[in-house]
Amino acid sequence: MPAIVEELFQGRTETVADKSTAEIQYLVTGAADEAEVKVAVIDGTPEYYGEMSRKAIEITERLNENSWKVTVRYETPEYNNEEEPEPTFSFDTGGGTQHITQSLLTVGKYPNDAPDLGGAIGFDGENVNGVDIVQPVMNFSETHWLKPAKMTSAYKKGIANITGTMNDGTFRDYDPGEVLFLGASGTRRGKDADSLWEVSYKFAVSPNRANFTVGDITVQQKYGWDYMWIRYANKIDNAKKSLIKRPVAVYVERVYKISEFSALGIGS
Repeated sequence: MPAIVEELFQGRTETVADKSTAEIQYLVTGAADEAEVKVAVIDGTPEYYGEMSRKAIEITERLNENSWKVTVRYETPEYNNEEEPEPTFSFDTGGGTQHITQSLLTVGKYPNDAPDLGGAIGFDGENVNGVDIVQPVMNFSETHWLKPAKMTSAYKKGIANITGTMNDGTFRDYDPGEVLFLGASGTRRGKDADSLWEVSYKFAVSPNRANFTVGDITVQQKYGWDYMWIRYANKIDNAKKSLIKRPVAVYVERVYKISEFSALGIGS
């Protein structure tokens, strides 16, 4: 049967001047030794008391074979900004791949009187098969060190909620729709309750496009992370007396939601 941790009736004591420390008394029953007591107290007491974090666990008295009196001490962490690690930044421009069915420009066709397909790629007489190409995508990450008080459940849920979304406003000098938030990972190192969290945020960038042509069609705007697809229709090449495919419609689809990246708390 697991040990039971209960707060004692005499309640809590705080420093009156600045409320920077607090001590809370607990009774632990059903624990055979000090190691089991400490495990039970860590699991059974809050990590934070207001703005203060749990700093120390002191066994003050053993009442009987399996009952213990424990004092948990909370303190407001003190930080020296000069000693905190600076944020780190990294990036790569390895790009990503995308399957396309339309070229930017047909630079040659041979023989010269070959049918004009309007930029359609890989037409086999029935389908426009397309090709996989490398797209201009830049990935970058930032590592920040955060105080434990900021790493609340609400903050972690906020990060999760905007993962896989595009930036609503300008972010790191990129226009709205160009940055995709890929998520974050965090690690806290050190034994102290006020040890900083090391959190890495990952992003990808794809440039916006505006006023470009697909065949004879002008596309006014496409966010970097919108998905564009093209509908082709049959057309008769009278000169060759053959059936070809030409683009007749372009669709720009919004496949990622848009979010305010201010929820990350790392600036814009």
